Amino acid sequence: MKITFYGHASLGIQVGGKYILVDPYISANPSAAHIDIETLKADYILVTHAHGDHILDVEAIAKRTNAIIVSNAEIAGYYSQKGFQSHPMNHGGSWNFDFGKVKYVTAIHSSSFPDGSYGGNPGGFVIEGEHKNIYIAGDTALTMDMKLIPMRTKLDLAILPIGDNFTMDVEDAIIASDFVACDKILGYHYDTFGYIEIDHEESIRKFFNKGKDLMLLEIGEFIEL
Repeated sequence: MKITFYGHASLGIQVGGKYILVDPYISANPSAAHIDIETLKADYILVTHAHGDHILDVEAIAKRTNAIIVSNAEIAGYYSQKGFQSHPMNHGGSWNFDFGKVKYVTAIHSSSFPDGSYGGNPGGFVIEGEHKNIYIAGDTALTMDMKLIPMRTKLDLAILPIGDNFTMDVEDAIIASDFVACDKILGYHYDTFGYIEIDHEESIRKFFNKGKDLMLLEIGEFIEL
């Protein structure tokens, strides 16, 4: 499993011979100016919630690639009405795709489209593929529901928001990593806007002091599990 960071909360995942994009917000992010969305491959686009900083490039990429948009029922329906392929899910439900298993899990946040349309309740994803398991939290507060994840799934990586203000901060993300029983963390949803700027060295040190590994990738950089 290969995971590429495209800035903010945007990810690329290669697993099971398929290409997955998560929450593509790339074209309006100045820090991601070197990423050309016209070259990104996508068989699936996973959307955690409907905010503009998570869906900006969904339609452009889906139109070009014919990717299947996977999200909650409301978001999937929104795109289905626009003629895109979609797969609706809801909290607690899972589906075996051709690349692996996906479960839609709870997040505490808000969720509405930029045009005011209802975006359902926000979520995150647990993805199991190629004998590796990852948790993508989406935008969320710290929640006790995270403790449910390791009851079913032993994680190899937790992808957690750490920018504060709109989501968890570093301290809450450390607790979240305890809740999901995973000490290998990829941080995201930070530095994009003034509200969510962080001190990188301090954040890494705080995780390290708790015996955990926080990775902060450069945009376009990847890791392999």
